[in-house]
Amino acid sequence: MKKDRYKLINLALGGIGLLAVGCKSDAPKQKAPNIIYILADDMGYGDVGALNPASKIPTPTLDKMVEQGVSFTDAHSNSAVSTPTRYGTLTGRYAFRSKLKSGVLIGHSPALIEEGRETVGTLLQKSGYQTACIGKWHLGLDWNRKDVSKPLFEGNEWDIRDTSNVDYLTKVGGGPDEHGFDYSYILPASLDIAPYIYLENGVATSQDIQHKEAWSSDVARGVWYRHGDTASDFDHHTCLQTITEKAITYIDNASHNDNPFFMYLPLTAPHTPWLPSEDFIGKSGAGYYGDFVCMVDDVVKQVYDALERNGVDENTIVIFTADNGAHWLPSDIAEFDHHANGVFSGYKADIWEGGHRVPFMVTYPAKIKESRQSDQLLCSTDLMATLAEMLGVTLEEGSGEDSFSFWNTIDPANATSNNVRRQSLIHHSVNGYFAYREGDWVLLDCKGSGGWSLSEEDAQGLPAQQLYNLKADIQQQHNIVDDPSRMKKMKEKMDFIVQSGKYM
Repeated sequence: MKKDRYKLINLALGGIGLLAVGCKSDAPKQKAPNIIYILADDMGYGDVGALNPASKIPTPTLDKMVEQGVSFTDAHSNSAVSTPTRYGTLTGRYAFRSKLKSGVLIGHSPALIEEGRETVGTLLQKSGYQTACIGKWHLGLDWNRKDVSKPLFEGNEWDIRDTSNVDYLTKVGGGPDEHGFDYSYILPASLDIAPYIYLENGVATSQDIQHKEAWSSDVARGVWYRHGDTASDFDHHTCLQTITEKAITYIDNASHNDNPFFMYLPLTAPHTPWLPSEDFIGKSGAGYYGDFVCMVDDVVKQVYDALERNGVDENTIVIFTADNGAHWLPSDIAEFDHHANGVFSGYKADIWEGGHRVPFMVTYPAKIKESRQSDQLLCSTDLMATLAEMLGVTLEEGSGEDSFSFWNTIDPANATSNNVRRQSLIHHSVNGYFAYREGDWVLLDCKGSGGWSLSEEDAQGLPAQQLYNLKADIQQQHNIVDDPSRMKKMKEKMDFIVQSGKYM
């Protein structure tokens, strides 16, 4: 697909109004909308009650988003695990085009987003937005070393034993402030991956950092975290609350600025450790995981309450989604009779649908006046092109290569008619396997799930590829191996997109 799909007209769309328009008018211009992008961590499509009536988890706020906004039934994270999805969300680019070809980063990994690469943050900054990143970063950071002649740390990536050379007292590089965010308050990686510290605008909020041993509890499978460096002001049990408080404070302050704001709010939940606060324990029928999802729903409620309190709810776009499917095992389903990933096969890490089919809801009261459901194919990389179309700006050549706008679904009356919509999608698993989605068909270029639920080793004896018609077989139970012509054509298209970065 040629880059001219981004040649968008620089006009004020539907009364939104650009922040800098080259003409004068006596009529007051509506301020461009505020934007909040809430990214849950390891949460399934089937957790949301309005999307799965059989869900054992009450999600009243997310249900309200479905009832008052646009909900996408065919939305996908660009990867089945955390780091690559976050890269794709912020850059509009599949993460396999970066140096990360499989897996995720750890807390001391170097920055993944390339220097100078356009991000959603830089795009909006150039349009006059205030920008903030509050929550889980997990995209690598350029930590300083006390002794530059020695390695940053010594030991296995997931079992670091010596981090004495990490300089936690100086400003860290490669973070949100270098990729389009005016303000940031982040946890470097996940809630179970050290270091466990808060960085505010790249600086640790506490200089008292000590090693903490790994911890686990017998109350539930997911109540544990790895050992590692921990700041004195960091508490795993209150991390989600701290992030929420910072987000609400940001809304309170940014709402009264003349310029609109964009807040990227990647939550630490319901990823392990499952740590619902006392008020939420027992709120669901899906154990500690379900109770933690209830807390996520409450975070979203607090965001909406803050918007209403500040009088900016009407002109604010709120997007809620997840970075991949839930890590909800067959044993969890058997215990609680709750299908976190809905009817879809597999779970987090897989390129079966359960690994990347995610909830995706959008509210925008100024434009979305009634509930709508869309079956438009959508990927988490699509945020950048969507915001570009909303503002009527042109993405630079070489940025957002894998981003397609879905603005036509949000505001059909003011979408750019010649903007090409997504027709196909590349899926990517934790182990680096690919799948190609086109229409109702999906081709998996591996024997098993591509991830954790059925490894290649356990799938010995099965066909080397899988082909499913999702309209007829949404649970991917019937591999159509007797359609070699279709498989060959889809494989050729997949390889072309992966290798060239262009769409056919």
